[in-house]
Amino acid sequence: MKFNVDKHEKYILLKLNEQKLNSLITPQLKSELILINTEGQRNIILDLSTVKFADSSGLSSLLVGHRLCKNAGGSFIITGLNDAVSRLISISQLETVLTITGSKDEAIDYIFMEEIEKELKKDFKS
Repeated sequence: MKFNVDKHEKYILLKLNEQKLNSLITPQLKSELILINTEGQRNIILDLSTVKFADSSGLSSLLVGHRLCKNAGGSFIITGLNDAVSRLISISQLETVLTITGSKDEAIDYIFMEEIEKELKKDFKS
């Protein structure tokens, strides 16, 4: 699996450099998401801008990322979807579960807004 990892203080940007998100790729993607999560990172942005095709196993890996981040109190954001992958997510009714943004900048803004809200709630409870 070809991918780039860009680590930041509040999030990790994982860019998948594959055309297909299928059963050949998903085991490696799931392992990478688990590894990132166990390193203590709770916010992951997954850039799928090069992915042209996804199947049910690809969707499964997206759900794994979502669950890992949610359980860690963070956010899993998908960005860069093409029409075919977006339609598959919509048909599967996962757009209500997954957080999807139109661009990396929107995803980054989303992470920072979530982090600010968490800090405010924490301060309010104190």
